[in-house]
Amino acid sequence: MEKIKIAIQKKGRLSEKSLALLAECGIRFEMGMGSLTVQASNFPLEILLLRDDDIPEYVQSGVADLGIVGQNVVYEKADNVQEIKLLGYGKCRFSLAVGKKMQYNSLKDLEGKQIATSYPKILSKFLENNKIEAKIHTISGSVEIAPSIGLADAVCDIVSTGSTLLMNGLKEVETILHSQAVLIANQSLSVEKQLILKKLLFRLEAVQKAKNTKYILLNVPNSKIDEISSILPGMKSPTVMPLQQGGWSSLHSVIDENDFWEIIEKLQIAGAQGILVMPIEKMII
Repeated sequence: MEKIKIAIQKKGRLSEKSLALLAECGIRFEMGMGSLTVQASNFPLEILLLRDDDIPEYVQSGVADLGIVGQNVVYEKADNVQEIKLLGYGKCRFSLAVGKKMQYNSLKDLEGKQIATSYPKILSKFLENNKIEAKIHTISGSVEIAPSIGLADAVCDIVSTGSTLLMNGLKEVETILHSQAVLIANQSLSVEKQLILKKLLFRLEAVQKAKNTKYILLNVPNSKIDEISSILPGMKSPTVMPLQQGGWSSLHSVIDENDFWEIIEKLQIAGAQGILVMPIEKMII
C-alpha cells in the first residue's frame, strides 16, 4: 500500500505540537534517537524530520507529499504548494521594528533606510506594494542585533511576545502579516495519496473541533426547557433526559469555547442549575 510522506520540523517551536497533533489523530509512531524518518504503525504515513526552512521546498519538489510549517516560511520559500489547513498553533506575527529612539510616524520614515531580515522575499514584496525604497540586508539569524551594531536602521522578523525586541532596544512599528502553522501539500498528489490525505484531514478536523468546544450538562425545570434550549447553540438541539426528581430534566449539549462565559451567564439567569462543563477529546459531525 502506498504511503504519504509528511515533513515536520525536527526541532523548534512547531516540532512537539505537530507530533502531538498526529498522536491525537490516533496515529501511532515511535521516535528513534537521532532518526530523521519515522514510520507510523497503524496509518499509511511516514514522517520526515527536517529544518523548517527546507520543508516548503521538499513539498514543492515532491520529496515530501505534505508538510507542517509556519505560513511565513511557506511565503518565503515556496510558490507552488497548496495550503490545505490552518492548524491553530505556532501563532506569531511578522513585523517591522526600529530603535526605541527613532521617531516613527509611518512607513515613509523607512524610505532610504537599511532593514535587516531573514525573510527578504516577504519584505521586498511588502516594500514594493507600499512604494518604499529601502536596502535589505539578509541575515540568517540574530536579526535583532543589527541596529545596535550599525548594520541596519530597522529589522523585519517574527514576533511572538515582543520581549526579544525590547531586550535589544527595539520597538515594533508595523505588522506585515500574521502567521500560524499550516498543513501544505504537493500540487501533484496521486489519487491514492489524495485519499490518504482525505482520511488524515477527517481526523485533524475531529481533533480541532473538539479543542474549540465544550460538552455541557445542566439541570433545568421542565417549564424552562424551551427557553434554555434556545440559549444552547448545539450541533442540532440539546439532548433532554428526565431526572428522578419530578418536574426537572438534564440537558446535554455542545458549546463553542469562545462563547462559553457569555452562555453560562445566560443559562444561570434563565434558571439552569448544576452546570457541568467537560472537555471533548474528539468530535465528528
